[in-house]
Amino acid sequence: MAELIRRGTPADVAAITDLTMLAYSKWLALIDYKPLPMLANYAVAIREHRFDLLEADGVLAALIETKLRDNDLLIVNVAVSPDAQKRGHGRRLMALAEQIATEADRSTLRLYTNERFEENIRLYASLGYVHEHLETRANGARVVHMVKRMG
Repeated sequence: MAELIRRGTPADVAAITDLTMLAYSKWLALIDYKPLPMLANYAVAIREHRFDLLEADGVLAALIETKLRDNDLLIVNVAVSPDAQKRGHGRRLMALAEQIATEADRSTLRLYTNERFEENIRLYASLGYVHEHLETRANGARVVHMVKRMG
């Protein structure tokens, strides 16, 4: 299987949107509302954030959306197509985020995920992320903020 990671462009907005909807649809029954990535306007996000797309045999399989901030790199979204999960794509993109942070002279990475997405929390913890704080949003969502400090 030929894999390629490339930067996303405005021409990828429809594919980014479709992949994100597919990847997050499994959580709808668990939380009974759309997670933030399903509500995002990717035509705007592609201009404000960095997107790296992982293609497998020419098909978009996974993506990571990051935002470089003054003191850290925020991982805004990691999405893996349901039919491409459990192949290491998410881990590969998380490693890329560390590389992006290092190249930008940032030693801290942050992300957030719904408290009920236990599978994601376990993955991030296995990659060295630790619980930073818990936020309760207006819609009742409880969001776990996690951080990883490198070096």
